[in-house]
Amino acid sequence: MKIYAHRGAHLGLIEMSLPAYQAAIAQGADGFECDVRLTADQEIICWHDADTTRITGRKAVISNTRLVDLEFASPLRLEELLQLAITAKKDLAIETKHPVATGGLIEREVLALLFSYEKQIDESGIKISLMSFSWRAMQRCKETAFDTTFLSKRKSLVPYAMTPIVGPSITLLRAHPEIVREVHQEGKRIFVWTVNQEADIELCLRLGVDAIATDNPALARKVLG
Repeated sequence: MKIYAHRGAHLGLIEMSLPAYQAAIAQGADGFECDVRLTADQEIICWHDADTTRITGRKAVISNTRLVDLEFASPLRLEELLQLAITAKKDLAIETKHPVATGGLIEREVLALLFSYEKQIDESGIKISLMSFSWRAMQRCKETAFDTTFLSKRKSLVPYAMTPIVGPSITLLRAHPEIVREVHQEGKRIFVWTVNQEADIELCLRLGVDAIATDNPALARKVLG
């Protein structure tokens, strides 16, 4: 079972910051997970929320603000994280956020960046997965060399996931552990998020989950032994 650092190993650190991902390496994570958004000048940054309020206490809407004007928030660019993943040989799971006013532009920009690093990605041997709760977003990425993961909080949507990886929440998995068997029977893999409790990590391990996203890679590594 692979361990992905959810927004980095950010317990005590700022989520999706360079120190958080460096901590993930130190804690033995197999990969990084991040959320991405476009700034007003179409720079791809690793940022979960639509604005900066929760992280910084100061509001700036990401899509309406240029990267240079977001310096107060110190956002990590996806390209910087990709470079770190290649150097450290860590897999990378990239979630595109929706709905957004620019529609599918985020997928196009992310794919363009990944294709520009295609040689380095191949040489490093890392695996890239593009993820979203948006089915249309995953449709935009399906004709590429990269894996796709359809994320869901509802079991009723799982059978409609035409992606090679299915991404249920840990809450959904607790309620419906049979999802793992059903997904595997279809020849697909399963990526569970966000798994922070020891009992939940053990549950995922028992069920044969392929990968988890966790805020605490060190705990997951301890459980896995």
